[in-house]
Amino acid sequence: MDAGKEGLPLRIHCLVQPPNICWWLSPFFLTCSIYFLLWIPEDQPSWVSTLVKCLPDLCLAAFLWAVPPGGGYTRLLQAALVCSAVGDAYLIWPGAFLPGMTAFAMAHVHYSWAFGFSPLRPGLLLLVFLAAVLCHSLLQPHLEPGMVLPMAAYELVLSVTLWRGLARGGSAGWGALLFAVSDAVLAWDNFAQSLPHGHLVTMSTYYAAQLLITLSALGSQGPKTD
Repeated sequence: MDAGKEGLPLRIHCLVQPPNICWWLSPFFLTCSIYFLLWIPEDQPSWVSTLVKCLPDLCLAAFLWAVPPGGGYTRLLQAALVCSAVGDAYLIWPGAFLPGMTAFAMAHVHYSWAFGFSPLRPGLLLLVFLAAVLCHSLLQPHLEPGMVLPMAAYELVLSVTLWRGLARGGSAGWGALLFAVSDAVLAWDNFAQSLPHGHLVTMSTYYAAQLLITLSALGSQGPKTD
């Protein structure tokens, strides 16, 4: 695209070049490094651990203000990242799993809305649905009765995100897939049995998923004008 012909200011056009992308992403990588270096135990919740866990998502939301062309797709991704940060904050504290899951469900609603429903790919939907049913059937015996329906509802919205992300393709597809892997490991580690390095796998795939989905905004349509 010719930035001049499309009316896109040269300054903004230059911002999306790879060296500047790395610069604008440096707060995300820094806060991720801090999270993994501190590695605050899960049984020691605090406002410090809450902030450390939420900052990478908030950095990605800020990145989306500065770098990509913008438009509705970018705004929806920002909303999803903020919802994810709220979910992360809830999950730090014992007894707040349901509010945290609700916040992440809202994040997935925004991601699905951003990814759109064209092409529809019904065959892909069938495969994702069958995988979700299999995962739920394996997890359900380990759930308390009050968690069965909320978990099923969450798995439904997660499945829609996975379906639409894979249908969109590119980094959005890989990000949606990693998000599903992260949630599956988290659910099994929390409700079924403790997995070796389960928390590490959960968080590393989670942050990678958020990064990949965020980077999909760089190829979205619609120049940023604000």
